[in-house]
Amino acid sequence: MNDLPYDALLLLSFGGPEKPDDVIPFLENVLHGRNVPRERMLEVAEHYYHFGGKSPINDQNRALIEQLTEELKQHEINLPIYWGNRNWHPLLTDTMRQMDADGVRKTLVFVTSIFSSYSGCRQYREDIQKAQAELGLEAMVFDKIRTFYNHPAFIETMADRVRDAIGELPADGAEKRQVLFTAHSIPNGMAENCDYEKQLQECSSLIAAAAGIDQWSLVYQSRSGPPSQPWLEPDVCDAMKELASSGSASQIVLVPVGFVSDHMEVIYDLDDEAAKLAQELGIPLARAKTAGTHPTFVAMIRQLIEERLGLTEEKPAIGNFGPSHDTCPANCCRYEPRRPAHTRPTE
Repeated sequence: MNDLPYDALLLLSFGGPEKPDDVIPFLENVLHGRNVPRERMLEVAEHYYHFGGKSPINDQNRALIEQLTEELKQHEINLPIYWGNRNWHPLLTDTMRQMDADGVRKTLVFVTSIFSSYSGCRQYREDIQKAQAELGLEAMVFDKIRTFYNHPAFIETMADRVRDAIGELPADGAEKRQVLFTAHSIPNGMAENCDYEKQLQECSSLIAAAAGIDQWSLVYQSRSGPPSQPWLEPDVCDAMKELASSGSASQIVLVPVGFVSDHMEVIYDLDDEAAKLAQELGIPLARAKTAGTHPTFVAMIRQLIEERLGLTEEKPAIGNFGPSHDTCPANCCRYEPRRPAHTRPTE
């Protein structure tokens, strides 16, 4: 197809409903094989109906693909981009079937997830393997692009987003401004066999330094397990309440560092629930945007592609840990979940 070592790029994502009629079928896909009561699924469905039954994630992926296509074109990289989702159209199996028909044999994969964990990395690789087995395409090669939590371009992207958010707040009270970096909580059992916490702490520290922030902490959101199952804490809303009760925050900036785009969990958990809480607490709140289609972020994806195409020998990374591996070890992010009775689907 071209003179490059790969034939195509696959953008692999979670997926989300596009209209109200999609919500229940989408959630049934997410919860397939899990012991989740239907009333719980209907409760989660209300989150989507609250925003018109449409998740923003698909439109955001379309926008990212459009920007990345132009970025590759400007750098004369002839690599067509395909897009597949885990839980909604375009489904990964349909996309891979089309790729096979188009003659694609070796593919780079960019997953819309930043940090190493079972749900953010290994499960996507398992999705590909299952689709290959289902379609009889085991001979096709799919190589995942490395984790980029400490890539200097990602750090600068998020530092820029933080500076923009701070600019929305009044100058008065800056001396007691608290910045909360937030990411999706995961079960402690999942966290024990991956670098999720370590990478989040490192990434948040690097962004804080780049943005000139002294007062910050890492919190979590979107917990879905029952109280009996330990998940990473503290919850973002609990942290906000603690800051208010201690009088240690006159302003709060929320930074959804754990998310690539402003999808449903960001706008529901932060722009709705956390924003309402901030009003109740009487604390001015600003929420930083996610990386999205920030030009520096799009350029970073192109740079990561260039690494795997052999167009550069550089593998930029800052901080304490160096660049992440290109090939995941066999036991990387392994997790054998005990599915709780009440599980909240995540994007």
